[in-house]
Amino acid sequence: MSGFIAWLEKINTDGRKAKAVLRRSLAFAPGAYVPAYPYVEPFLTGEENPWRREMYYLAAGLWAAHYREGRAATGMTLGKACAAHQGPTDSASTERRFITMLDSDPDQLPYRLRQLLALLKEQPVDFEGLLAGLLRWNDVRKFTQNSWARDFYRELARKTNEQEKTNENLN
Repeated sequence: MSGFIAWLEKINTDGRKAKAVLRRSLAFAPGAYVPAYPYVEPFLTGEENPWRREMYYLAAGLWAAHYREGRAATGMTLGKACAAHQGPTDSASTERRFITMLDSDPDQLPYRLRQLLALLKEQPVDFEGLLAGLLRWNDVRKFTQNSWARDFYRELARKTNEQEKTNENLN
């Protein structure tokens, strides 16, 4: 992959300023918060595609907002993270928010993704995978949306099957 999240991890070791600035950038359209430029632009050298640039800024802000000290750098796909959150709570609102986010047009996506990731604050998320998906968001075949939906429903089905087997073994 691009190594962008590793880049963010590296600049984060210099202190909390980068993380705070990137978190603050979520209050603006992706790429519109000037103080975030020093933390993202050096990685984007030569990138001219507006969508790709915006998604790097969005991913950086989401990473900063979701960052937890001591959490493993690797995580789950967004679909699996949503399923992991829904599992213990059995909350239908998780699925609703997830589906709403998957159905987002490019203008709605940053807002809905911020909401969803705020809900998933305890789940480790694979931000390199998230960025890769965001970069392909506008694909007419909806590759990203289909992939995340498959992960979500397969993970829910797997957990349901495990629970049923556990219940059978207890009886």
